[in-house]
Amino acid sequence: MFEGMGLGGCILQADYNFAKRMIMAFFFATTTPFGILVGLGLSKTYKENSPTALIISGLLNASTAWLLIYMALVDLLAGDFMGPKMQGSISLQLKSFVVVLLGAGGMSLMAKWA
Repeated sequence: MFEGMGLGGCILQADYNFAKRMIMAFFFATTTPFGILVGLGLSKTYKENSPTALIISGLLNASTAWLLIYMALVDLLAGDFMGPKMQGSISLQLKSFVVVLLGAGGMSLMAKWA
């Protein structure tokens, strides 16, 4: 649900024409059911512990992790750290950097139990 709301907000802010918005909404709405159908079709032949399945799963997980890291660093944090308020205060930059590192460390610690 949150992904749909976020994507919808981005599409509205991008100021695309109506036809392009409808095409994007159509593809967003059909990708999940299509993925479910593919998963159901492959569920009979899928072997969870086969080397091929493990390699593909690892590659997909790694690409997803890279995408999330890129989004966090480039789209979110860069915008916050490049603002005029942040650029004007070195102490605020240092405090923010420490808080980001503490947050990353906390998330890494939680990943131990995930």
